Amino acid sequence: MLTQKNLSLDAAKKIAAEAVKYAQSVNAPGGSIAIVDAGGNLIYLERLDGTFAAAAEVSMKKANTAATFKAASSKLENSINGGRDALITVGHTFLQGGIPIIVDGQVIGAIGVSGSASAQQDEDIANAGAKVNL
Repeated sequence: MLTQKNLSLDAAKKIAAEAVKYAQSVNAPGGSIAIVDAGGNLIYLERLDGTFAAAAEVSMKKANTAATFKAASSKLENSINGGRDALITVGHTFLQGGIPIIVDGQVIGAIGVSGSASAQQDEDIANAGAKVNL
C-alpha cells in the first residue's frame, strides 16, 4: 500500500521562509511565493514588498503546474520553446519558476515564484525553498 505524504501549513510556511531568506540574500526586487499541495491547491502565499500585483496569481499557477505535472515548470517551458507548441492548449502556466517539493521520492506539493529580477531568479528562489528539509 502506497502512503501519500501531505504538505502541512507549517511546512509550507517553513518553505516560504527559506525562499524569502534566499530572495533577500540576493537582493531580489520583489517576489510572490506560492506553496501548493500535491493537487496544486494553494496552501500558503507570501508577497515581498515591491512585487507587482499579478505576480501572486502567476506564482500560484507556476506552483500548480509543477505539482500537477510533477516537474519543474521550466522543463515544460523549454518543451514549448523547443517546438512542442501544443502544450499551450492544456491550460497551465509553463513559465520558469515552479519547482516540485519532493519528500521520500514523492511529490507532495510545489513552490512557485514570480516577480523577482528575472525568470532565473524566480527559479533560484523556488529551488531554495524546495530544498528545505521537511
